[in-house]
Amino acid sequence: MAFDALPPIGLGTFRLQGDTARDAVRTALSLGYRHIDTAQMYENEAEVGDGITASGIPRREIFVTTKIWHDRLKPAELGLSLRHSLERLKTDHVDLALVHWPSPDDQVPMADYLGALRQARDDGLTDHIGVSNFTTAQLTQAREILGDTPIFTNQIEVHPFLANRKVVDHAQTLGIQVTGYMPLAVGRVMEDDTLMDLARHRNVTPAQIAIAWAVSRHIVPIPSSVRPDHLKANLDALKIKLAPEELAAIERLDRGERLADPAFAPAWD
Repeated sequence: MAFDALPPIGLGTFRLQGDTARDAVRTALSLGYRHIDTAQMYENEAEVGDGITASGIPRREIFVTTKIWHDRLKPAELGLSLRHSLERLKTDHVDLALVHWPSPDDQVPMADYLGALRQARDDGLTDHIGVSNFTTAQLTQAREILGDTPIFTNQIEVHPFLANRKVVDHAQTLGIQVTGYMPLAVGRVMEDDTLMDLARHRNVTPAQIAIAWAVSRHIVPIPSSVRPDHLKANLDALKIKLAPEELAAIERLDRGERLADPAFAPAWD
């Protein structure tokens, strides 16, 4: 089946390697996750594919995302690189293929690589296409280039210390789903007094509060974890409905703390 929307939470696999990646994917799927996120740059697509196969869950029931690295955006290379990803993932298609980062300094024109990405979709390599780390201006440009071809998501960094409101609001205004990576701020949410206090009152964890906050903003979080108890807790966070005063307290934590900011990043909003 082809998914018409992103599952509400996914497993992020950044930094997961070898058997750790295989086991995390297999365990997540056994617990009920149906959304797995990887990327060419993570160098774990083969292990992610192994974990999917080992889970015994039918491939058609799992939403798989991979991302194309910025050195493979030339039209002659993009489709081939995605075919290599499919080989590593041991599948004939992914559900979503993203441009991982906009081409640094527009070395490859956006119209060229988005056109190649659309062609990859037309060729059956992916059901949906989207972008990652795009600014509001880049999203507007992408929408103009792709026209009637839907942009399935803009995957961006979002956590209580980087609400990324301008990009989130703009994407949602354009009808583009936002996927939030690093929703736990690489563990920093576990050390925040406000989040710890909110969690204590609900007898949950600060990580669950952070995930529930992202979901309240209609963002699909993709936290990374390897421990079964943490994987289950992150999934259970979907059941938490935060009160307006709790949401307001979390909103006040925004300090623009960006954790993913490589030298080739665009000029952020």
